[in-house]
Amino acid sequence: MQDPTTQLSNAFSKAITTAFGDDYASVDPLIKPSGNPKFGDYQANVAMSLAKRVGDNPRNVAQKIVDTLDLGNWGEKLEIAGPGFINIHLKADYLVSQLAAVAADEHLGLDQADGQKVVVDYSGPNVAKEMHVGHLRSTVIGDSIARVLDFLGYTVIRQNHLGDWGTQFGMLIENLIDEGADAGTHISDLKTFYQGAKKRFDEEPEFKDRARKRVVALQGGDEQTLQLWRKLIDESKLHFNHAYGLLGVLLTDDDIRAESFYNDQLPGVITALEEAGQLKESQGAKVVYPEGFKDEQGNPFPMIVCKSDGGFLYATTDLAAIAYRMNELKADRIVYVTDSRQSQHFAMVFQTVLQAGLNTTGAKLDHVSFGTVLGPDRKPFKTRSGDTVKLIDLMEEAVIRSQKVLAQKAADLTDDQQKNVARVVGIGALKYADLSSDRIKDYVFDWDRMLALEGNTAPYLINAYVRIQSIFRKGDIDLATVDASKITLGHDAEKALALKLLQFGNVVQSVASSLEPHRLCTYLYELASGFHSFYEKCPVLKGDVAPELRDSRLALSALVARTLKSGLNLLGIDVVERM
Repeated sequence: MQDPTTQLSNAFSKAITTAFGDDYASVDPLIKPSGNPKFGDYQANVAMSLAKRVGDNPRNVAQKIVDTLDLGNWGEKLEIAGPGFINIHLKADYLVSQLAAVAADEHLGLDQADGQKVVVDYSGPNVAKEMHVGHLRSTVIGDSIARVLDFLGYTVIRQNHLGDWGTQFGMLIENLIDEGADAGTHISDLKTFYQGAKKRFDEEPEFKDRARKRVVALQGGDEQTLQLWRKLIDESKLHFNHAYGLLGVLLTDDDIRAESFYNDQLPGVITALEEAGQLKESQGAKVVYPEGFKDEQGNPFPMIVCKSDGGFLYATTDLAAIAYRMNELKADRIVYVTDSRQSQHFAMVFQTVLQAGLNTTGAKLDHVSFGTVLGPDRKPFKTRSGDTVKLIDLMEEAVIRSQKVLAQKAADLTDDQQKNVARVVGIGALKYADLSSDRIKDYVFDWDRMLALEGNTAPYLINAYVRIQSIFRKGDIDLATVDASKITLGHDAEKALALKLLQFGNVVQSVASSLEPHRLCTYLYELASGFHSFYEKCPVLKGDVAPELRDSRLALSALVARTLKSGLNLLGIDVVERM
C-alpha cells in the first residue's frame, strides 16, 4: 500500500504537470510531515524552487497548484502559508482507513520487493583473534541492514568474510603444535594465544624459521598443516558464535565465505584484468590504476593485485568475491559494511570493476562505512590498561549494568525474569547506542546515557512497549482482539500519533535506500514520545471514558506496540512484556 507521503506526492506531481505542462513532470513536490498541527499534517515546499523555473511569484505558483489539485478522498483542505508553503490537512476518516490497512497487513503496509538478491557482507573477524569493540559496529549495522532488506521482501544473502589466510598462520600453527594440539587442546582465550605466538615469532629466531616453513606447507596443501589450520578456524568459530548469540545477530556458519574460499579464483582475477587491458607492472608488482585516484604528487595511484613474489593481496580477494557474488550468487546489489578507513580501498576496487568491465550483471555496489567508537577522552575506546575492549566483555558488562539500573523497577519479577530483562535491555542498549548514531560519524561510548530510561535510548523504547502491554494486562484485554477500523481521531494527540504510525513504511524504505539505520532509530524515538504524549492527554481505561473511545484508543495503542516491536526487531533488538 502507499503511505500518505507517496499518495500526496503523486497527487501534487499530477497537479504540477497539469498547471505547468509536461516539462515539469519530474519535479519533486517535496512533501514532508509538518511536525506542527497548526500548519497541517504535511507540507509541500515545491513552490519556491518551481517559481524560479516558471518565472513567477512563489505564492502564485502555490495557488496554481492548489487550484489544480484534486483533494480526492484524502484531503480536507489546503492552505498557502509564508512565501509559498502549501499546508495539507488530511481527512480523519482517510487516516483511519490507512491505519486499518496497515494493521491488517503482516508487513505493516510495506510494499514487498520483487525478489531482487542483495548480498550483505558484514562482521568479518579474523581467525585466532578475539572479537573486540571494533567489530561491534560492522556486526550490528550489517545485521540491521540485512533485517530491513529481508523485511521488505528482498532475497538477502548474508556473507561473513572471515580472515582465515595469510603468513600469520605459520606462527599460529607452530604455536598450536608446541602447545600440544594433537592432544585436543582447547583455546580458551584467543587473544592470549595470538599474542603469545606473535611474541615468540618476534623474539625466537628458531620459532620464526619454523613458522615461515609452516606457511609454505600450508600454501602447498600439506594435509597435517591443513588439519591444524582447520582446528584454528573451528576454535575461532566457537568464540564468534558465542558472541553472535549474545549479541542476537543472525549470522551462522552457513554464511561464512572466508578469504581462503577465493584462493583458487585469484589467478583468474589477474587474467581477467590482463584481458581487459587494465594490468600494469610497477617495481615488479602487477597493479591496476583506478581512474580518479592520485598520490600526493598528482601521479596515478596504483592498486596492487599481485606482489613481485607472486603473492596476492586483499584487493585481489575482494575482486574475486565481487565476481563470485555477481556470477554465482546472481546478486543485484552488494553491500559491504566496514569502517571508514577502508573507504578508499573499496572505492578503488569498485572503480576497477567498472573500468575493467567486470560488472557484467549491472549489480549495484555499496560501501557502508562507519566511524570509530570513542572513549570519554575522545580517543579510540580502550580498557583502563590501554588494551582493546573484548566484545564479549563489553556485552557482559552491559547486562550487569542493566541489572543494577533495573533492580528497583523490576523488583516484582522473578530472578529468571529479571535476568532476561537485564539481558534484553543491556544488549539492546549497547546496540541501539551504536545504531542511533549517524554511522559515518565517530561516537563517544557512554554507559549512563545508553542505559538511561529517558531520551533516545533502547530502555526508553522498550519501556514504551512495556507500558502498552501493562494497559492491556490491567484491562484484561487481548491485543489480538482490538479492531483498528474502530479508531477515531478526535484529539490532536490521537491524530499526531496516527500520522507518525503511517510514516513507518516510508522510514523503513529510506533505510533500505540510504543504508542508514539511525533514521529508523529517530523514528521509533519520535513514535514512543508521541505515544507518551497521547497517553498523558487521552485516558484509555478510566471509568468515564466511553466504550467506543476506549476501544479506539486501545486499537491505536496496540498498533503503536506492534510498530515499536517490529521496528526494534529490524534493529536486532528484542522487547520484554514486563520490566
